[in-house]
Amino acid sequence: MRILLDQLTTINESTKSKKMNKKSIRRQKIRYNIRKKLEGTTEKPRLSVFRSNNGIYAQLIDDIKGVTLASASSKEKGVAAQKGKKVDSSKLVGQAIARKATELGVKEIVFDRGGYLYHGRVKALAEGAREGGLKF
Repeated sequence: MRILLDQLTTINESTKSKKMNKKSIRRQKIRYNIRKKLEGTTEKPRLSVFRSNNGIYAQLIDDIKGVTLASASSKEKGVAAQKGKKVDSSKLVGQAIARKATELGVKEIVFDRGGYLYHGRVKALAEGAREGGLKF
């Protein structure tokens, strides 16, 4: 918790030296406020989502050990080979991360939307993970 507060103050101070737009600063603050409330364990890891303009990435993270258990992205061979809309590829990424989680024996997760609205590609990824058998 102390680290997150330090990061928030660092963001506020670093924006003076860096040129960050208001939207990215706002998302960063939202992201840290969400992370204060969530914690992933080995039995119930955190599903972290990162969305860029071109792709979407998901990671299962054990915060206690500080280890990434599994990851999936829209750049992987199986997902990138299927051409379509970004929302469709996001759903495939959700199914891929669910498949990897079930191989590890994980059935329940904590969903970390990473400061993005639960809408569009983030929602499609979550629905794909639910269809794959994960419980939030």
